[in-house]
Amino acid sequence: MRATSLTVAALAAALLLTGCDDGGGEADSKDSTAGSACADKVAVQFGPANAAPAAGDTGNVPVTITNRSGAECTLDGLPAVEFSAGGTVTDVPTDKAAGAKKTTLVKEASTSFTLTYVRGEKGGSTSLAVGKVEIHLPGSSKPHSFKWSYGDVALKSGGQAPNASVSGFQQSGD
Repeated sequence: MRATSLTVAALAAALLLTGCDDGGGEADSKDSTAGSACADKVAVQFGPANAAPAAGDTGNVPVTITNRSGAECTLDGLPAVEFSAGGTVTDVPTDKAAGAKKTTLVKEASTSFTLTYVRGEKGGSTSLAVGKVEIHLPGSSKPHSFKWSYGDVALKSGGQAPNASVSGFQQSGD
């Protein structure tokens, strides 16, 4: 009887360690390439920023993600960011140096990424009057929205894309 109890306990422990779920049962192995369902159970902090004080200056906004899922959580891929300006939504490109990788967070651990932007002239034809930022985490079904309070964002030459980029996830803490 004791051997059976130990076997069942070992099997249960192994199943718990194989994935993070949405709290409703088994982990969905189909999500392994796009992230984990636990990405919907993280806390996201936007800023405080090292804001660009004047047009042409570069600013950095750190975005910190803390695992609140209650279990280990894996983010498989890169964060995606969108600027909303009036009725226009513009994707912020990923920094070319950022490589997609799996970032595993134990319970209550954090990771971060940086949104870097060039400040544009207020109301200028080569600027985007950003009002809101949406953060999309790999594996998450819902975006995290934040008010943008760092001024207009310059557009790259050609006037279509924001002069901004998103880094990959970086280890935070110990």
